[in-house]
Amino acid sequence: MLEYLQTYLAEEWAIRALIASSLVGIMCGVLGCFIVLRNMALIGDALSHAILPGVVGAYVLVGISALGLFFGAVIAGLVTAVGITWIQQNIQTKNDAAIGIVFTAMFSIGVMWISAISHQGGHLELDHFLFGRVLGIGNDDLYLTAAITAYVILSIVVFYRYLFVATFQPVIAQTMGISVKILHYFLMLLLSFAVVASLRTVGVILVVSMLITPAATALLLSNRLRVVLFISAIVGLLSAVLGLLLSFILDTTPGPAMAVTATAFYLLAALFSPTKGLVFRYFRKLRMQSKIEREDILKQSLRLREKGKLSISELKQRLGFSLSKLNRHLTRLQSQNLLSRQGDQLTIHQTGIDEAKRLVRAHRLWETYLVQQMGLTEEQIHEEAEKFEHLLTEDLLDEVDETLGFPTTDPHGSPIPAKKGIPIFPLIKMEDQQAGSIAQEQVDEHISAQLWQMGLLPGTEFKINRRDQNFVELGMPNKQIQVPKALARKINIITT
Repeated sequence: MLEYLQTYLAEEWAIRALIASSLVGIMCGVLGCFIVLRNMALIGDALSHAILPGVVGAYVLVGISALGLFFGAVIAGLVTAVGITWIQQNIQTKNDAAIGIVFTAMFSIGVMWISAISHQGGHLELDHFLFGRVLGIGNDDLYLTAAITAYVILSIVVFYRYLFVATFQPVIAQTMGISVKILHYFLMLLLSFAVVASLRTVGVILVVSMLITPAATALLLSNRLRVVLFISAIVGLLSAVLGLLLSFILDTTPGPAMAVTATAFYLLAALFSPTKGLVFRYFRKLRMQSKIEREDILKQSLRLREKGKLSISELKQRLGFSLSKLNRHLTRLQSQNLLSRQGDQLTIHQTGIDEAKRLVRAHRLWETYLVQQMGLTEEQIHEEAEKFEHLLTEDLLDEVDETLGFPTTDPHGSPIPAKKGIPIFPLIKMEDQQAGSIAQEQVDEHISAQLWQMGLLPGTEFKINRRDQNFVELGMPNKQIQVPKALARKINIITT
């Protein structure tokens, strides 16, 4: 096979085809990122078809000329872009419908024109424009492709910041004085250039694949635009080169081979992308499911411990797990020093108790929130709380706790466990103008040290002057002290 490829690549026409394909792959990969992010994929498809009458018109006027075909295609592309935009802005027609109307009309005109030329004895092969003819590319075509590629990439580098803002925050771009409309037409112009450059390589139909597929692949692999642009360029390059080589091996048309190769890269990314790939998502789902099951074991273990019935057989009956699954989870919990077992009996350690109480707190706080803030009934909240207790973060739970006014019982009357490290009556619970004093016992020595630095010694009396989003202000006879809310949640006080 290598000898077979070496034979092909020793030919001058094959080298030209390889260089042209590489340039088109890089250019379409970079430009395609903005096309995909701005939801212009359908416009790219429209322009790739709509340039056909421009190509035919240029052929009629100047014959087979790379420069003539370039100008004809660009003019047709701009006419299409202006026509689509005019219909969208002046006639009550949906955007996708406007695109479909204009590009099908332009493409049909091109096909009819080719048919008329054929009837008059001319010879213009439609399939060369539809699917490309990279193996017959000449030096003039190669120079034009290189010039267009350089211009497109240089334009994106120079106007990168403007394109970035206009793509993700068009309203902010307008307030900054950036003309979103001009940038839109500029991208249309670059898109027309890319389509023309790709005309001889993959054809007007398959150019959409080279514009969209590498960009979509890159967006599966990264969320940073600079990285996405780089990955898309590499994927476009590899798709073009490997597709061309594949066409040599299979003795098939290069354009479709490049499109199929780009699709293969996309499927690989869709399966194995670390963040968005189906395979990794499946394993993350399994890990999350295992985590939830272990947390359910801890929660049920705490309840059975309170009843004096903590055993493997009781857990199995409560949870409905198979014995093998339960033993697997118990082994993992034992390795984390959350519980231990001896025969059928289980002992839940203090770390396991703390984790179980955190889950119970999350469950009962969320039930209270659903009743008080969402207006649900007590019969509607249990299953919802069972699901979300595993997903709520400590910061979110603290916010819910504060929003609800630090409740001590849930809607069913069950006590809500206090958060570990939270005092019996924290300063944050006090109302405006309420009086109190600093308690002798604090949750740890670090809180006592911070209070000492602020001049708040045990027994110091104060009154709540006011509170805002960040501080609670304590009023004393000779001074006022602002206590950060994060610290106020941890200070134990005695109300008077």
